[in-house]
Amino acid sequence: MRKVLTIAGSDSCGGAGVQADLKSLSANGVYGMSVITAITAQNTMGVFAVQDLEGEIIKAQIDAIFTDIDVDAVKIGMVSKISTIDVISQKLEQYKPMNIVLDPVMISKSGYSLLKPESKSALIKKLIPLASLITPNVPEAEEIIREVNSDFPDIESVVDMEKAAKEIYKLGCKNVLLKGGHMLGEAVDVFYDGFEIIHFTSERINTKNTHGTGCTLSSAIAANLALGFSMKESIKKSKQYITIAIKHSLDIGHGVGPTNHFYELYKKAGMVND
Repeated sequence: MRKVLTIAGSDSCGGAGVQADLKSLSANGVYGMSVITAITAQNTMGVFAVQDLEGEIIKAQIDAIFTDIDVDAVKIGMVSKISTIDVISQKLEQYKPMNIVLDPVMISKSGYSLLKPESKSALIKKLIPLASLITPNVPEAEEIIREVNSDFPDIESVVDMEKAAKEIYKLGCKNVLLKGGHMLGEAVDVFYDGFEIIHFTSERINTKNTHGTGCTLSSAIAANLALGFSMKESIKKSKQYITIAIKHSLDIGHGVGPTNHFYELYKKAGMVND
């Protein structure tokens, strides 16, 4: 079985972060492992507290995995401190995993800042160049680009997304998938690999329950890369997966509920009805 490591924060309500990553990895047919960078106190209503872990324990977790188990892909999520970014970049340069998917988590659905302002530059300089793929949403893309180009305009159209994807590519990553979930109209994600622009279009689903969609999608892509699919095919398959997970999202709690990571498996087992 292929094995994928997620390096991310813990979400106590299980809809995002490491918990969502492990569910997504399992649902997409790989064995999931985790390095926890921070512990959050959150539910469907919001994030209420964050405790970052120290660099030494993050380093020890990474070493424990790579010195024992072959890692077919890595997904990186919440990395809020400079010291966290330093440790992760150093260790990934040491172990050189083949596939690295970076989901630049900056702000939670409820508006809580999950990346310290002073850490943006470190993420750009140290993690983006290591990424096989970076998967920012529109607000994250604007934040990243404006860290190096303060005059970059708002992203308001698909054409703007294409320009933004090319700007992010210049920062050193191999591929960019700029997600259009925050835009109006059809859900269009823009992919750029340095040579061509591709649009991945899916239906926009009318639901408030989208907690953890970015974590879930990026982990699914990492899983499919680990399974040997090409970058474009991995994105296509993962987009299909997240669309179904959102369409059948779970209305739990009093706020933004999570996606349904195992809907297809539950359906095959006769545990759900259409």
